[in-house]
Amino acid sequence: MRRDIARELFRSYRTRNRKTENTDEERSKRDEPGKLSEVLGELIATRDWKKGIAEGTLFSNWREIVGDEVAAHCEPITLLEGRLTIRAESTAWATQLRLISDELLKTLQTRSEGVLVDEIVVIGPSAPSWKRGLRSIKGAKGPRDTYG
Repeated sequence: MRRDIARELFRSYRTRNRKTENTDEERSKRDEPGKLSEVLGELIATRDWKKGIAEGTLFSNWREIVGDEVAAHCEPITLLEGRLTIRAESTAWATQLRLISDELLKTLQTRSEGVLVDEIVVIGPSAPSWKRGLRSIKGAKGPRDTYG
């Protein structure tokens, strides 16, 4: 015997006890139009999203926060437990950012409200990997293994 899931769902829906009694206050509060900013503000407050939105704002407004010159040569990667990781496009820029990291930290704390950044970690560009590619051998040591 084959089960018909659609019919079972329909029967369960029809026989389910639905709550139809609403108080006048609940209905008027729900049906009254409100300002979108108030509704979103209430949603953000009830769901405790303020910290996440502040962190997202830091990443999206990076250029305005740190300036055009710095933003052209680096980008924020992660923000975990107050530790902001920034990747620079060159080792020279990584060194420069390490030298000005205290000033950059103060700038971040004043210009980005709600973001808790305690430490800045600057990393340089990533090196190319020789583990994959056309002429790689599984289990080999890499480029040192090609001549010998």
